[in-house]
Amino acid sequence: MTAIARLRDTAPRTVLLTAAALFSVFPLLSMFSAALQPQGTAPAGISFPLHPQWHNFVDAWNVANITTLVQSSAILVLGVVPAAMLISSMAAYAIAQLRIPLGNVFFLLLLLGLTLPYEIVVVPLYYQMQSMGLLNSRLGLILPLIGLNMPFAVFWMRTHFQSVPAELSESSSIDGAGPWQAFRHIQMPLAVPALASLGVLMFLSTWNQFLLAIVLIDDPTKRTMAGALQGFVGAHSTDVVLLNAGALLIMAPTILVFLLFQKFFIRAMLAGAVKG
Repeated sequence: MTAIARLRDTAPRTVLLTAAALFSVFPLLSMFSAALQPQGTAPAGISFPLHPQWHNFVDAWNVANITTLVQSSAILVLGVVPAAMLISSMAAYAIAQLRIPLGNVFFLLLLLGLTLPYEIVVVPLYYQMQSMGLLNSRLGLILPLIGLNMPFAVFWMRTHFQSVPAELSESSSIDGAGPWQAFRHIQMPLAVPALASLGVLMFLSTWNQFLLAIVLIDDPTKRTMAGALQGFVGAHSTDVVLLNAGALLIMAPTILVFLLFQKFFIRAMLAGAVKG
């Protein structure tokens, strides 16, 4: 194949990928340029000033109390993500590999949970947490988030365990390993890419949780960073510069986590595409 033919074949894909990248980066560039303008101004479009006001990020950090919000979000993520990953992995392993009785029925019931938006369950959750005395507490947000993550997490991990050859479990049982030993020493090491990508998705979902955070928790210092953004917007909605700087600081951890773990996410996607 000549160079011209290769260029003709790859040009459409390159153009589409470039357009998608620009479409995704443009809002971030607009926010970044606005955050560097003098406070109290009304930035328009993308225009980087000759004298960038880098202290805007420091001011936004202090005004929005980002340090406390990072600690609160980290506690919520550490409470939700590991527990949801472990429970969903065990449930998916039981359904896909152990073939438990009525496993497919349980899986279909879990799939129904994917059709329920948070807006429908938020009112029952509020009264349930109130009856349990867990309103305005991090535990009252952690428990609902673990449950709401289960349908997608079990679906994700079940897809992986179905792609693992059943002969591995059979050979381990011949060697005397029980289901728990096979799960720990054989299945879980093979599931690292799927678990890592699932962890990234649940991290993003928990870190950016907004609706449940503002409904179930009254104290802004106990909410997620996204949930506390509402108070920042209400107090500084007229200062567009500080608002953009605060929003970028709140988004920065999610962007960083995705960049660090994107190889696991892509590996899981490709494995599912090849084996599915």
